[in-house]
Amino acid sequence: ATVLTMQLSGDVEQVYGNPTEEGEGEMEDHEDTSSVILPDGELGPSAPYLRFSKTCLKNVFSVILLFIYLLLMAVAVFLVYQTIADFREKLKHPVMSVSYKEVSLYDAPGIAFYPGKARLLSCKHHYYDHIPPLVNPGQPGDIECTTQRINYTDPFTNQTMKYALVVQGPRDVKKKELVFLQFHLNGTDQDFSAIDYLLFSSFQDFINSPKKAEFMKDCESSYSSWKFSGGFRTWVKMSLVKTKEEDGSETVEFKQETSVVNYIDQRTKPRSDQLFFVVFEWKDPFIQTVQDIITANPWNMIALLCGIFLALFKAADFAKLSVKWMIKIRKRHLKRSQAMNHIS
Repeated sequence: ATVLTMQLSGDVEQVYGNPTEEGEGEMEDHEDTSSVILPDGELGPSAPYLRFSKTCLKNVFSVILLFIYLLLMAVAVFLVYQTIADFREKLKHPVMSVSYKEVSLYDAPGIAFYPGKARLLSCKHHYYDHIPPLVNPGQPGDIECTTQRINYTDPFTNQTMKYALVVQGPRDVKKKELVFLQFHLNGTDQDFSAIDYLLFSSFQDFINSPKKAEFMKDCESSYSSWKFSGGFRTWVKMSLVKTKEEDGSETVEFKQETSVVNYIDQRTKPRSDQLFFVVFEWKDPFIQTVQDIITANPWNMIALLCGIFLALFKAADFAKLSVKWMIKIRKRHLKRSQAMNHIS
């Protein structure tokens, strides 16, 4: 009996000893498993797949953002090229600027007539567009204008002599001052009779010039000439245009609006002679100034280029940081994969 009791006690100890060892092994395995900390606070067997999906999306988003910034950099480079090209084009083709200056008095222009065989009968200054009727048309009258006669050689041929009658033009634009002239031509061999004339900017410059012949030659070379016909009253309205050249010099020219009115010859006996009537006045009190302006502003271009280059540098810096960040994320993902493989 004693021997049987001891054998049963040993069997019980063996039975209770083995479950203890197995339980301790299971506890150790459970502690080892629970000691692994899952990243991002995710639990369960699907956590690595979710983490991989988020990392993949971040990488794809970074690549897309990098391509967008590369596209912006390409656009910025194109804008730099286009800005420089536009600036060079504007330098080659300046824009014409027109400005108007209002005056009450003009410098009296010079009116040079080339009457040929015609003779000046009368010359008067009138105001407010009032021209009284002619008392003795075709007969010598009052010459109240300042005139100067000059002979000089033709500037284009340098052989023939030219005779010019220079008359002082109107000045007072507010009072609508005008100059009315009457010429008489006794006879002509031509079918059409006309008198040439030209306008130059300052009669006073002509008077003060020590070489009047050279002055007139320069005027004829620089200004255009016009004509007015016999048997009509020609009304000439002048406007002054000043042009500023690139070298800083200034040229002056006249624009004209002419109107022709038929003269009714009321002389009793038929005449073979010709009468010429011409009126000169200012069109308006505005002097037109024309100059070339370069619309390309270098400071605007410099500011635009600085902004574009700043955007380029910021984009390049961002692209650099994005690449570094992607490499860092990739390395971290590889380390985690290796750690999970080692744990597995």
